[in-house]
Amino acid sequence: MNLSECDRILVIKPSSLGDIVHTLPAVELLHRAAPHATIDWLVNTEWASLLDGNSFLNQAIPFPRRELKGISGILRGRKWASSNLKSAAYDLVLDFQGLLRSALLAKSTDAKHIIGFKQAREGASLFYTQKVDIPDWQNLHAVDRNLQLVKAVGADVTDPTFVFPKGNPTPDLDKDLSGAILLHPFSRGDGKSLSGAEVLELCQKLAPRPVVLVGFPPERLPSEWPASVIDLLGKTSISQLIYLVRHCAWTVSVDSGPMHLAAGITDRVLSIHTWSNPSMVGPWQPNAWIWRDGHQVQVKTLSLDQFPERRDLKSSFENRDRLLEPQDIEAISSFINDQLHS
Repeated sequence: MNLSECDRILVIKPSSLGDIVHTLPAVELLHRAAPHATIDWLVNTEWASLLDGNSFLNQAIPFPRRELKGISGILRGRKWASSNLKSAAYDLVLDFQGLLRSALLAKSTDAKHIIGFKQAREGASLFYTQKVDIPDWQNLHAVDRNLQLVKAVGADVTDPTFVFPKGNPTPDLDKDLSGAILLHPFSRGDGKSLSGAEVLELCQKLAPRPVVLVGFPPERLPSEWPASVIDLLGKTSISQLIYLVRHCAWTVSVDSGPMHLAAGITDRVLSIHTWSNPSMVGPWQPNAWIWRDGHQVQVKTLSLDQFPERRDLKSSFENRDRLLEPQDIEAISSFINDQLHS
């Protein structure tokens, strides 16, 4: 297959937030390798704003994933693909998702070339015309895996970059955020969210520095925050979150999609990990920072076995009243204040 012969390319990576962020550098490099080609991206409707105004995309195609749940949803999804994708006459489809549903969507385009990972799950690779083997799959960050997929079709992957929209300000937020800390303390992942008490303690330790709270809390939170807190919990869109990351001094986040979004925009990020391996699922930016087991470490100094994944601790963290000890919160706040004064 020769990229110069591909005029229309479809990227399939519908979700999730962090996974889409991890795919952006690969697709931008694909555009550099084939600047003549029209590139479309199939993305779940709720994440489409991540691709707004993207200069290397022709369009983001919103995929109504929530309306196509279950086994019947897979069948209806193929019908949707036939109606919405087949007529585009794609020459090449790249399936970055690597699941049965995404592979069926790719197959429904009738593209001559359908490329995905050999390590794809649910039998997805059966639908590919070319399977890209990633020998060190288990030891590679998702960004690096995705780069290998476009390298296999001829892209130069020596200078990857993240491209995001500028973002939009939150209405009525007219404060100067240049010295503020953006705090995202919650995650859908088990054993990763801070408790309300921990969030309050961290805000108190960072005071009087402004702290902008974002995310969707899984539990009841304190009824009153310190005066230095700007409470935007449950109130920000993806576009507004991008704006806040760009304008706040630092982002502190647990292991989550918004953490990866922040790390794609800036290296002024501290990612808090409990049982997960930060060299695999932490920020990809080499100058970003991670926190685990009482230590803050810059990503570029991380080794694969320094903080190995501890799934044996996953349920333990999930059932704890708190993830961090008081001395951890003290150390994290001191680290952030030191960074801002350096």
